[in-house]
Amino acid sequence: MSANEGLASMPFSVLQGDLAALDEKGLRRSRRTLESAQSAHVTVDGKKYIAFCSNDYLGLANHPALIAAAQAGAAQFGVGAGASHLVLGHARAHEALERALAAFVRLPRALLFSTGYMANLGIVTALLGRDDAVFADRLNHASLNDACLLARAQFKRYAHNDLAQLERLLATSKARRKLIVTDAVFSMDGDIAPAPQLLALADRYNAWLLLDDAHGFGVLGAGGRGVLEHLGIQHPRIIYMATLGKAAGVFGAFVAGDDTLIETLMQRARTYIYTTAMPPLLACAVSKSIELIAAGALLRKQLSENIFQLKQILKDVSPEGWQLMPSATAIQPLVIGDNRAATDVAEKLAERGVLVPAIRPPTVPPGTARLRISLSAAHTTDDVRVLCDALIDAGRAFH
Repeated sequence: MSANEGLASMPFSVLQGDLAALDEKGLRRSRRTLESAQSAHVTVDGKKYIAFCSNDYLGLANHPALIAAAQAGAAQFGVGAGASHLVLGHARAHEALERALAAFVRLPRALLFSTGYMANLGIVTALLGRDDAVFADRLNHASLNDACLLARAQFKRYAHNDLAQLERLLATSKARRKLIVTDAVFSMDGDIAPAPQLLALADRYNAWLLLDDAHGFGVLGAGGRGVLEHLGIQHPRIIYMATLGKAAGVFGAFVAGDDTLIETLMQRARTYIYTTAMPPLLACAVSKSIELIAAGALLRKQLSENIFQLKQILKDVSPEGWQLMPSATAIQPLVIGDNRAATDVAEKLAERGVLVPAIRPPTVPPGTARLRISLSAAHTTDDVRVLCDALIDAGRAFH
């Protein structure tokens, strides 16, 4: 029996069939290997590109001040935390960062998590159980959906930003505890959740409101404090989560809110309790990043100008049949529709030295495969022009 024949007789044959089905539907994913620092201009597999596929919205991932802070942190604290926060992994650098984050977003207290995914899982599963209910926007990030499933609470999903449907669900719920969960900036559409109206519903029906501001923190608001500053809202019912690997340019996540909430998460969130703390050197780098974000008005202005330029050009010369979604954020989705067409267009752009990811189901609904254009303050006017020219030429080739 050959090695391949032996494999075919094993359970892996089922997996081979699943992978073949992904190929058939144009849904198989692949990786590129980055050979340079994360930046607007990168080297991948020996070739130079302009990259529009990073969440490094302010261009801080390779900032010299963050690198220096990480180096100083490594010299003082070493490389690894060595233990969970509640054992002996909570360094002075973590403590200082939590205090800085709470002060920055103007909430009583903050708690660090290793990733946004772990933060969302930790929050929802710590607060809810079988007698409770969670109400979730249908376009929420996968981490929120997984958190809702793991909590074993009643999982109620409402149509995207449909406040009327959400209110009907809340009004008929007999759950002990209620939690509304939503992306603050939706990661594949780029639109902003109606947080003030969601907060009003949370107040009316005695619910918490969890805002996942992964794509708004550092970018939205005059001071970069995220969706709370951008929309001018504050309330003890709000549970605020943001990540530190996007606009902040480093790694990790945090949850901020009422002191009792944070103490509960520290005592009950399994993804906080049962994992090694992030390396203190990264906490040092994030602390420096917060300083740069606070002073980053010019970076946010450059990002806004890049967004305006892209929208203006593609509005005037939009490829037939493609739809640029109405986003005012750094995430600019160009909906193409067909899975293979989206990947083909992405490859055409790559041939022109422009990297834009093709996003397909199940990340987005069937029939809405798209190019997810991510803009950064590190992009120049010329960079955006090159992208638009490549998109326009690709559009002509496909129609």
